[in-house]
Amino acid sequence: MDLSGSSLNRSQSLASGLEKTSHTWNKPAHSQSSSTLSSHSSTPHFFSIIPILPEVLRLLKLYICLKNRTAPGICEGYLLKRRKWPLKGWHKRYFVLEGGILRYSKNQQDVARGRVQGSLDVSLAVISINKKSNRIDLDAGDILYHMKAKSHELFYIWVTKLQAHRLYKKNEAAHVHSSFLHTLSLPTAAEQAQRNGDLSATGMADSAGASGVLPSANTAVNTKVSAWLQQSHNPDTCVQGICLIISHLDSLAHFILCLFYLYLVADFLCSFLFLFLRCQPEAVRRSSQGPPSVADSAAEYFDASDDILWGSSSEVSDESGLSDGSTTNSETPNSVVPKSTGRRTKLPVHCPDNSHVGLVAILYNNIGKDLARVSMPAVLNEPINLLQRLCEELEYSELLDTANNTSDPYQRMVYIAAFAISGYSTATFRNRYKPVNPILGETYECIREDRGFRLISEQVCHHPPISACHADSENFSFWQDQRWKNKFWGKSLEILPTGMVNVTLPRYGDHYEWNKVVTCIHNVFSQQRYLEHYGEVIIKNLKSNICTCKITFVKSRYWGSETNKNEVQGVVLDQSGSAIHRFGGLWHEGIFCDTLPTPKCIWKPNPQPKDYLLYYGFSSFAMELNELPSDLKPLLPPTDTRLRPDQRMLEDGRVDEADIKKDKIEEMQRERRKELAKRGEEHVPRFFKSKDSSGRDVWLTNGTYWKLRENPGFANLENLTLW
Repeated sequence: MDLSGSSLNRSQSLASGLEKTSHTWNKPAHSQSSSTLSSHSSTPHFFSIIPILPEVLRLLKLYICLKNRTAPGICEGYLLKRRKWPLKGWHKRYFVLEGGILRYSKNQQDVARGRVQGSLDVSLAVISINKKSNRIDLDAGDILYHMKAKSHELFYIWVTKLQAHRLYKKNEAAHVHSSFLHTLSLPTAAEQAQRNGDLSATGMADSAGASGVLPSANTAVNTKVSAWLQQSHNPDTCVQGICLIISHLDSLAHFILCLFYLYLVADFLCSFLFLFLRCQPEAVRRSSQGPPSVADSAAEYFDASDDILWGSSSEVSDESGLSDGSTTNSETPNSVVPKSTGRRTKLPVHCPDNSHVGLVAILYNNIGKDLARVSMPAVLNEPINLLQRLCEELEYSELLDTANNTSDPYQRMVYIAAFAISGYSTATFRNRYKPVNPILGETYECIREDRGFRLISEQVCHHPPISACHADSENFSFWQDQRWKNKFWGKSLEILPTGMVNVTLPRYGDHYEWNKVVTCIHNVFSQQRYLEHYGEVIIKNLKSNICTCKITFVKSRYWGSETNKNEVQGVVLDQSGSAIHRFGGLWHEGIFCDTLPTPKCIWKPNPQPKDYLLYYGFSSFAMELNELPSDLKPLLPPTDTRLRPDQRMLEDGRVDEADIKKDKIEEMQRERRKELAKRGEEHVPRFFKSKDSSGRDVWLTNGTYWKLRENPGFANLENLTLW
């Protein structure tokens, strides 16, 4: 046997030799020792190696790796890494996997500069994966990495690369630089040489050791394998047997690899089928899949559409998976595309560009101050007042109409919850401008015969700013006082509302009350600002404890798939805490409930009007809020928002004039406050009172607005002069 060749060449030559001689494997070997072998077997029986099979297989795996000693390719990119302390939250880090070593830095530039925050030898780590969450855990004892990939495809790439680098690094650590077959046969050859007095063979073995060729990294394994070879009395035949085993293991490895690829293909086909079934009607899916179930991921909530789809599949929204068509179910009226109301469908001019405004300087000059007291340039505002924003939460008031006409209390709670969620959808495209801050005593009314409600709102307090509203309808009453605190975190601004929202349903005497969640404005100093809602909403029926509702607005994972943003999950609980209904989805796309008698989408936002991004991202309903018809103007009090000149100038595109007028209005407010302070008086809201019957600190309507509007009319009354 030629011991001077490389391990790879020898392995290949022996393997090819095996193919030539495999047909004689079960025949007696024609050699001098054939008579000796006849009493045992023509070749070493496979079962004779069972006691040392684990060690043999481990060495065989090293051999298979030696067949291709090329290092795996470099894998690099951004992953989400869990914080080391206090093990809460995730941050984005740039990882590089090279030569079996995993390193990470804050970004790609730091990697290029050699600034490494940590490194890990993957051959020393236990790899754990979670396919559902695209999570990879590496545990090397003293080092522990928790990582997440942003997509399923990226997750598979990293898992495959980590396994390849781990195996490669393990092979490197073994220092197996000599021929694998030489390693197995060397001890037996040396003993045979000593037994026959063949000094040349012994010298050959010694020279091999002196040249740095290692017999094995594990002497115990070598001893067992050597003993097995000695018992066989024919090392050459054993080598052929081992080669056959290697061949079978190669085939098995290829078979396993094929199974893995088949699994990937099957997974892809399942995903494709999953997406295909999303344009399909709900009834078709139910017939083939059985009743749907609520899953942890919000993605599944959007895979169901209404029971009946109208129009072609091209009319179905690709983003949400919810049909834009109508439904025959009268309990989901908001799924119907709104009809023309006869009101305006666009603003007088496009929104101005505010990218030139130095927001950093403004905030820097007001460090430590309450941002509610900071006067912002008019160009940062949208021509909608916070009082009008309260009215905007009634855009989907039909959900309350449905709740008032639903006899089952658990189902009523589902529609109340959907209404509570729908109020946040206005933030979807409103990330570049803020509402105008109302002046103390400013009011706003909204009468919508088409929607069956009327609303009055008033700025009842200036420090802290509190806006109160009340709406009446045949099917509901709605009121809230909006107050908030804010926290500036350097790059983001958190708005923490503290007021409560109330809804009563006259048919069943229900009184629902719930809190609001945190709203966060990310990337405050960038034009890529976006809004996020997170926290928990608890809805209680103050008139009955038969059920409660818990809604969770899931905080985004800092860096993740777009489909997982704005996720919301909810559950309706009975008195014992058992879940009666589960629902969820995305607050900007829709909510689906599959525990109702007829699983369906219970709410989704109305389609946006044409060119909405050119008009502050307003919905059709928001476009109508500041409209001032000529027949309405004489009926309004002079404190109504639609009569405010700086807001009207802003809507008309006269931004410079709006800035000047805004300063004058704010100065007039300061003067009024000083006059009141001199007289020892405080401002008294005109249409709201500050306590309810139980003495809680809430603002309720005093019921005078609509009476004064009719008789004698605000034109005949003494009114505040706000501008």
